[in-house]
Amino acid sequence: MAYKLGKRPAKRDPRTYRLTPALAAHWPAVPEEQDWSDKVDYQMWGNDTCGCCGLASQAGFVATWTKNAQSQVLLSTDQVVANYSDVSGYDPRTGLNDDGVILLDVLKIWRKNGFRRPGPDKDILTAFGYVERKDIMSVKRCIAFLGGIIGGVQVVQGFMELEPGDTWDLNKVSDLTPVGGHAIAITGYNKDGLFFASWGARSFMPWATWACISDESYGLLSRQNWLGDDGKSPKDQTFDALLSEIRSL
Repeated sequence: MAYKLGKRPAKRDPRTYRLTPALAAHWPAVPEEQDWSDKVDYQMWGNDTCGCCGLASQAGFVATWTKNAQSQVLLSTDQVVANYSDVSGYDPRTGLNDDGVILLDVLKIWRKNGFRRPGPDKDILTAFGYVERKDIMSVKRCIAFLGGIIGGVQVVQGFMELEPGDTWDLNKVSDLTPVGGHAIAITGYNKDGLFFASWGARSFMPWATWACISDESYGLLSRQNWLGDDGKSPKDQTFDALLSEIRSL
């Protein structure tokens, strides 16, 4: 199985919303476990031929959110690769400019301009906020109430040798040589770790592995995909309540 990486080094922007622990008193209690990824039809979305992981993650979130809140929407591989080309300048005919993306740039474009999706409308991200990756309670809160976080990780060679869906555990692979950055759609957790979408499958990693390999993470809010016909999320929250979560980031 061929896998491609494609996350360039993390970039910081001081204007990005970030978690303010002092505001946590008004938030709902965080459940012990929450998994939005079960039975979602994750696909490779071209990430075996080019470094489109940032946009494959976007497709993974659209599939996850709509599966749980509406009716599942699946982007095609061509749409994901075209979105990657728009961000990076990648030419799928020649393979030129396959240099990956800066995750923060993807999020800004997703929010301002949107990306291709099935149908006539663009997929627009409502808001996003920086989450301290080692603040486990904040990571859980974003997954439980906003439907997930997009994470940037530094992959080791041992993970490149796993089958799709295998657990990423640093204690269970022999080759720990760093090979590059990767973006993943994290859409679930339990007491042992995180569920995430990568390379066409739902996978899992222990919390200790996440602490070691992650280098950036963002909470996401999609009014377009995370609200049902009643205007509420799968957790029965209104849009204003969800937006207050992001504005606390």
